Amino acid sequence: MSEPTSEQLLLADRIALVTGASRGIGRAAAVALAKAGAHVVAVALNAGGLEDLDDEIRAATGKSATLVPLDIGDGDALDQLGYALHQRYGRLDILVHAAGVLGPITPVAHIEPKHWDRVMAVNLTGTWRLIRTTEPLLRAAPQARAIFLTSGKAAHPAAFWGPYGASKAAMENLVRTWADELEKTSIRAVLLNPGPMRTRMRAEAMPGEDRETLPDPSEIGPLILELAQADLGLPHVTVAFDAWKTAGTPASA
Repeated sequence: MSEPTSEQLLLADRIALVTGASRGIGRAAAVALAKAGAHVVAVALNAGGLEDLDDEIRAATGKSATLVPLDIGDGDALDQLGYALHQRYGRLDILVHAAGVLGPITPVAHIEPKHWDRVMAVNLTGTWRLIRTTEPLLRAAPQARAIFLTSGKAAHPAAFWGPYGASKAAMENLVRTWADELEKTSIRAVLLNPGPMRTRMRAEAMPGEDRETLPDPSEIGPLILELAQADLGLPHVTVAFDAWKTAGTPASA
């Protein structure tokens, strides 16, 4: 069977930035986008994981990704990333923000300030700094899409999940505020709740869970591709992977 041509690839010539790309959902998103023709700029703290991702993308597409070892909690580094993307590409068509940290699973009164600060720096402030540095690039694209990974803990707080749940709830508010500001532009943002998946973060949070009962992160790839092209409205409703998979119909936001 012949390989698809650039004209047949749904996302040919698109530039896609994926955070948390070295493993889990971020990696699945990066691979799916690359297979659809996008050039992936892969961001993660784990340089070795990024190199493994690049090997997988090369094997699947014959092309390489741009690898950026970077801590999402480092705002200055995010500013530099935005400048570098502007210099090299001049635009950004797709943003998938999958990076995040779990933090301690512990009573609120027992949280150490350094752990609270780290979760907020990555999950909340990092999201703001990412938006800040990529908005000009997204504005330069004809139909930019920004996908932010969230969690059910944002809307449904649970004991011992304080830092993570609070950071995701605040992140959702921030993304919805930003999306409302961009209503008259061609940029559209969406919040995506993957639900429980076979990721390292899930294993850390629920160590006794049978991982084989959970969907593999690769299963969310088609939904990421759909959202990257969809005619989205404002993100009043969070898109849920489980509902999309069950319905078997296009996602809406």
